Amino acid sequence: MANFIKMEKLSLKNNPLVKEDLIQSFIFSDPTVLGLGDLTPIQREKVQPYGGRLDILLADDNGTRYEVEIQLGATDPSHIIRTVEYWDTERKRYPQYDHCAVIVAEEITGRFMNVISLFNGNIPLIALQLSAYKSGDDIMLTFTKVIDRVSYATDEEDDFEVTDRNYWNSKSTPKMLKLVDQIFESAKDYMGDYELKYNKFYIGITKDGVAKNFISFKPKKAFIYLNIKTGEEKSEFTEAFENAGLDVSFVPRNRMYAVKRAY
Repeated sequence: MANFIKMEKLSLKNNPLVKEDLIQSFIFSDPTVLGLGDLTPIQREKVQPYGGRLDILLADDNGTRYEVEIQLGATDPSHIIRTVEYWDTERKRYPQYDHCAVIVAEEITGRFMNVISLFNGNIPLIALQLSAYKSGDDIMLTFTKVIDRVSYATDEEDDFEVTDRNYWNSKSTPKMLKLVDQIFESAKDYMGDYELKYNKFYIGITKDGVAKNFISFKPKKAFIYLNIKTGEEKSEFTEAFENAGLDVSFVPRNRMYAVKRAY
């Protein structure tokens, strides 16, 4: 039978034995403690070109980098501004990645919760509350997600108005619709029993009446957009698209390739 023990809650800001550097080292050695998934540590105390040092830079396997700033004690305006500035600098220097700002603080006050919430409408930002407890000579740290980043939906994820082929014949051209058919039929050799579904803003695919939009089409008058969700950017995919003479880019936020083909 498990034994219950009493733990003493600590204030790290006022604890002479615990410095922010130790917290950084603890997180950097095992980023999973943050509860944000299986992240890879990249760099600590990363010098910024316009002054200051980013506490921790982490990354996941899907092309997202996390700019982490730590505050012992309660959040304050300078901490929030610094976190956003470092996030903005990193995303401009490394636009090939998706970026997310992370604030870690012992106390995220109600006032600044409101400020962070306003930012979160436009800035991908996560706020984690850090708590510390002492048991004997050991200190346990916990990280509680107080604010999560907003996940912006794509057209394919929304329940848009269903249209029909005639709608897309007028929005695009019959020639482009035939090209969609040809691409789709070629893909069916690998996909199996799927059907096209004509929505207002895109043409998706379904199986047994359920949307499975790992590929989708947006035919225009003179070209076609083909979106292919791959989860991550892969060099062999990029090379194959480029060798075929296609205009292609990888969209990290949506985890997909966007292919444009003119006809």
